[in-house]
Amino acid sequence: MIKALSAAAATATLLTSQAAAAPAVRPEAPAWVIAPGADGCRTELELTGDGVAVPAALVSNGDDVDLVFAKPDAPERAFLPIRIDHKPFANLVMREADGKTAAMRLSAETLSALRKGGVLQIGWLADAPVQIGLAGSEQALADLRVCGAQVAQRFRDRQAAQQAAQERADAQARAQALADEQLAVVKAQKEAAEAEAQRSAAETERLRAAAEADRQRAQAEAEQQAQADSYPYRRARTYPDDPRDDYAPDPYQNDQTYQPQYPYRRW
Repeated sequence: MIKALSAAAATATLLTSQAAAAPAVRPEAPAWVIAPGADGCRTELELTGDGVAVPAALVSNGDDVDLVFAKPDAPERAFLPIRIDHKPFANLVMREADGKTAAMRLSAETLSALRKGGVLQIGWLADAPVQIGLAGSEQALADLRVCGAQVAQRFRDRQAAQQAAQERADAQARAQALADEQLAVVKAQKEAAEAEAQRSAAETERLRAAAEADRQRAQAEAEQQAQADSYPYRRARTYPDDPRDDYAPDPYQNDQTYQPQYPYRRW
């Protein structure tokens, strides 16, 4: 038994020494092209494996660096490892709002390993493990964070300016609405006052006309009463015509001397 264990140990030692002696083939490193976006910067990656190529990107806003990749079946939240030079580094993975992509927020320890490492390996990103070389990653990560900080600051400034402009517009709209409301109240009060003045004037005119009619009626009645008091036996002027007015005039009412129609005969 002891001889068998010793032989197995010797064989393992030989295989390990042979693997160490064999030259390691490093995957090709990306070009590390930094591209500004709306609120950060990104550099595109392509991880390759056994006949597969998976696109990904490193994205930074100056404060954080995320590894973004397409994975529709990614869980809403997960804590998954990546390997840098075969050493695992676990980080938080969260599914994006579009439901098709996910982002891994890289810790400070992971970023330090990326700057100094030679190969990034991910076993769960595709059906087969994929990897990418990290030659030039130290300068690329520094440039990515500088670009992300500048773009993010401009994005925040632009958002602040837009928010301030929106607040000013909202304040002006509220002031205009208040002014319009006050103007409408004043206009309504003025129209109500004018309507009340018109009603008052109409009522005054009606009362004046009624008073004038009462005065005229009283005056007419007084005149009639005065005439009745002055001529108690005379017909009132308002009576209808007396039919006796059509009789022949009384000859004795004339001032002329009455002349009979036929003179008296002498006897």
